[in-house]
Amino acid sequence: MSGLIFIIGLLFGSFYNVVGLRIPNGESIISPGSHCPKCGHRLAWYENIPVLSYLLLLGKCKDCRTFISLMYPAMELLTGVLFLISYQLFGFSESFFLSVIISSLLVLIFITDAKYMIILDEVLVVGGLLIFIIKVAYQGIMSGLLSLGYGLLIFISVYALMLMGNYLFKKESLGGGDIKLSFLAGMLLGPVLGWFYIILASFLAFPYAVYVTIKNDDHMLPFGPFLIASIFLCYCNSYLILEFLRRLIGLS
Repeated sequence: MSGLIFIIGLLFGSFYNVVGLRIPNGESIISPGSHCPKCGHRLAWYENIPVLSYLLLLGKCKDCRTFISLMYPAMELLTGVLFLISYQLFGFSESFFLSVIISSLLVLIFITDAKYMIILDEVLVVGGLLIFIIKVAYQGIMSGLLSLGYGLLIFISVYALMLMGNYLFKKESLGGGDIKLSFLAGMLLGPVLGWFYIILASFLAFPYAVYVTIKNDDHMLPFGPFLIASIFLCYCNSYLILEFLRRLIGLS
């Protein structure tokens, strides 16, 4: 079963590559089929097997021999690993399906925010709807509505944080997609972890922020990948983090 979950993750990862690279450019995710971005060569089925085809083709297009970006197999492999981790941690449960949604968001946001500096509204809307449906299916309508309330709470908190950052730094401190993503964080994590994930994301982003500040004149930092990675870490380790926070503030 673990092997099957991993393979399903690879397949979803291949699809997420298409979504993340085409939608920001206004392209259809259905037509044309998978092709070489350089010469337009349509990929045969055996050239489109996640990870394996990349290895067999030595990372080059079969026709024009142009090197294919390593991002394609990397995102496929990452999705497979995240799906597998979700299954190993939670089995087939509500938490597994929610973790799979977070994993999918992580891959999609990494692709779009790292490459185009955007987080797609379509991805956030679909993710939010799926989270709500799973909450209702497993725990009832009140749980679903409560998750929406937590999402709104964290959204308002992060929006206020953005206003404060804009005032202090005299420029945009958080993007609109980052703020919208906080709504999903609240739905998934609740109020305590929903606030903590921002702190954790800042620590995760700090080394890269220092590098960008030194090397890049415009100091642009795609924060979305760090935010969604923080959500995944908080969700998968919620008990440990909550216990740590209780001890930190002196509660038994």
